[in-house]
Amino acid sequence: MLKIKKTKFSGLIVIQGETHHDKRGYLREMLLEKIIKKRFKFHIMSVSKKKVLRGLHFQTKNPQGKYVSVIRGKILDVAVDIRKNSKTFGKKFEIVLSDKNNKSVYIPPGFAHGFMCLGKENIINYSCTNYRSVGYEHSLLYNDKKLKINWPFKKVIITKKDKTAKTFNELLDKF
Repeated sequence: MLKIKKTKFSGLIVIQGETHHDKRGYLREMLLEKIIKKRFKFHIMSVSKKKVLRGLHFQTKNPQGKYVSVIRGKILDVAVDIRKNSKTFGKKFEIVLSDKNNKSVYIPPGFAHGFMCLGKENIINYSCTNYRSVGYEHSLLYNDKKLKINWPFKKVIITKKDKTAKTFNELLDKF
C-alpha cells in the first residue's frame, strides 16, 4: 500500500511506494490516483546522465501539478513555491528520489520544479495534471542566491534556456 506523508507546503506530498520482489524480479507500486485525488493528462519520461540539471520550470497558463518518480537512478528534486498567497511563498522543498528508496512526490500547481541527476543513468517519470502551454513556459534561475538551493555539483550540464533564466525577483510579476 502506498503511504502518504504531508509536508509544510500546502498540497505537496511525499509518497512512499511499495516493492514486491520474487524470483522473476519485482513489481513496484508508484501511483494511485484515487489516493492523491488528481487526474494526470500528460506523461513524460526523461533520461539523463549524471550532473544534468533540468529546471526550475513553471508555466503561467494552465499551471501543472506534477507527480515525479525515478525509475532508475537518483535525483535531487526541488520545488519552489511561487503561489503569492501561500505561507511558504518563495521557500524551497528538496527531496532525494531514487529507484532504491521508492519515494515519489506530488507537487501541486503553483511551484517551479527542477531536478539534478545524481546517478550514472537516470530515468525519471513525471505525470502532469495539465498539458504544456507553449509560450507560457518559464524558467527560474536554478542558482539564484535568494533560493539557497545547495545543488550537489557546481559544474552542471544544463540548457542555455535554464542557464540564462531569470531570478525570483525578476519573475515576481509572473507568479
